[in-house]
Amino acid sequence: MKGFCPVSDSAPSLMFWLDRLRCGDPAARNELLRHSCDRLRLLTRQMLRRFPGVRQWEETSDVLQNVLLRLDRALQAIEVPSPRDYLRLATAQIRRELIDLARHHFGPEGLGANLVAPGQLEPGDTPSGPADSSADLDQLARWHDLHTQIAGLEEEDRELFELLYYQGLTQADAAAVLGVPLTTLKRHWRAARVRLMTRLGGELPF
Repeated sequence: MKGFCPVSDSAPSLMFWLDRLRCGDPAARNELLRHSCDRLRLLTRQMLRRFPGVRQWEETSDVLQNVLLRLDRALQAIEVPSPRDYLRLATAQIRRELIDLARHHFGPEGLGANLVAPGQLEPGDTPSGPADSSADLDQLARWHDLHTQIAGLEEEDRELFELLYYQGLTQADAAAVLGVPLTTLKRHWRAARVRLMTRLGGELPF
């Protein structure tokens, strides 16, 4: 997957390669990923901010490479009808990669649970033992629950979180993507947040 160049990820370009993929063009998957690389890098960077513990240990470019591998496998397994569905699929792959990285770094044997993050030691300091990771593990549990609960929402609610929370669209832009009035989107967004808050026991961590 290395070597993808940022090229225009406009909807017509994505639609062209999605059509070629459905027609069985063997080069279409790579071209689709190449044409959307710039957008996927931005999306990965935005979503990495939602995982503050992971951000201490991982660079956007490294996360992106794993996401591209996941997305490539997903494109081999399912048919994606539109650029909107393609970006939703990409969002899901980024979320899964970040959740797996959180588990890796902050599980019982994880580097983040047992060492101080880079830059947090003064010169000459030597940790006397594993860092107290109770706060990190508590944060991991809360954020893992948040992202898991978002993934389990009804499709309409989940898409709102994908557009507004993960992809960072403005409410006006999200309304345009969904083809609904801004007032309607705002009403649905409030209701979706309430439903998620109920799932999380009465509070949202953002």
